[in-house]
Amino acid sequence: MFALNKRYFWISFLYFFSGLPLGLFYTFLPVYFRTKGIDLVKIGLLSSAGIFWSLKPIWAPILDRYFQKKTWIAIALWGLSFSLLGLKFSPLSSSSFVIFLFSLTFFSALLDTALDGFTIEWTPPEELGRVNGLRVSFYRIALIFSGGILTAVSQYLKFSFIFIFLACLTFLAGVLVFFHKDLEVNIKKEPVSFKEQYLLPLKDLFQRADFLLIFFIATYKAGDALLGGMVYPFWVDKGFSRVEIGLISGTLGSIFTILGSLIGGHYTSKWGLKKALIVLGLFQAFSNLFYGIAALPWVSRYFVYVASIVESFTGGLGTASFITFLTALCKKEFSSTQYAIFSTLFSFTMVLARSISGVGAKFLGYATFFFVTFFVALLPILLIPRVFRKIRFES
Repeated sequence: MFALNKRYFWISFLYFFSGLPLGLFYTFLPVYFRTKGIDLVKIGLLSSAGIFWSLKPIWAPILDRYFQKKTWIAIALWGLSFSLLGLKFSPLSSSSFVIFLFSLTFFSALLDTALDGFTIEWTPPEELGRVNGLRVSFYRIALIFSGGILTAVSQYLKFSFIFIFLACLTFLAGVLVFFHKDLEVNIKKEPVSFKEQYLLPLKDLFQRADFLLIFFIATYKAGDALLGGMVYPFWVDKGFSRVEIGLISGTLGSIFTILGSLIGGHYTSKWGLKKALIVLGLFQAFSNLFYGIAALPWVSRYFVYVASIVESFTGGLGTASFITFLTALCKKEFSSTQYAIFSTLFSFTMVLARSISGVGAKFLGYATFFFVTFFVALLPILLIPRVFRKIRFES
């Protein structure tokens, strides 16, 4: 029991630090830039620094080949600390500020890649569901902290103090990880060339994965992403204030997502992957209907509150089971590489879905569009029995 609680603590602790840079980059820094008078065009261009979060498969094989994952986690945390200090001491208009901004997102992506691999290597298969529930939850908590709370307190504290505070926090976390013996994981690895380190994880995946599995991974969250792309515009067009949007959809919604992740992780471990993906996926899909109902003209505008809470909660349910499914597919010796490939696959589809969501909402209207997203979300769930007849897990 002590070892189990220790594992839960470290997963929660590390994924909190994994989520910190994302909230900082997408919420805190744009507010900081605009407060300092940075032009909107430049703010938009600076967001291109987020490209590193889509390039994880490039360096993932290096993480699988050299050193232990805890070493890479410590290096990434120290890199975040260095980048934050660089942002604090660099003038906003300088090229060094841009370099440190790209450095921040690079080390964040490095941390994500190392941590995903570490979780697969360190966690017994029977605990993956609960661990992934904690993983999603504390990542979300970090987003609330760095994106919401720090943005709010910046009204009273200097931005420079916040940068230094986060730099110290990430540096100390890196020291703690690097010197903690319990985080060492020794995985037996076959001696391969540097070229094979890139090719073998892909070859292994192609041997085990057919088109149906790839399609399932790419589309499981597509309906959720289609809906998510138009949720906030819908709130605005319904006449809700920014305070209502922030408190209900942003804060309260995040809390219910965290709750859904914990419950989803628990039942994934209890039921097994197949049943969890089907049952929790159905909850996730049917929640889209609540937004469709909320968009009907004769329905009270306050039903949107209900739709938001239900969608956030069930989104957490579905994410916990889905991440557990992906981690179970990965071989431990290729943990970072194979998970990076899977995450890039479904994240690309989610970006694509969000990109076309505006077209659907404009030409179909909100209500019809939201109902359509339900059928998009339902399709991959219908494929689960066929997927599980063919799949071979490695964990």
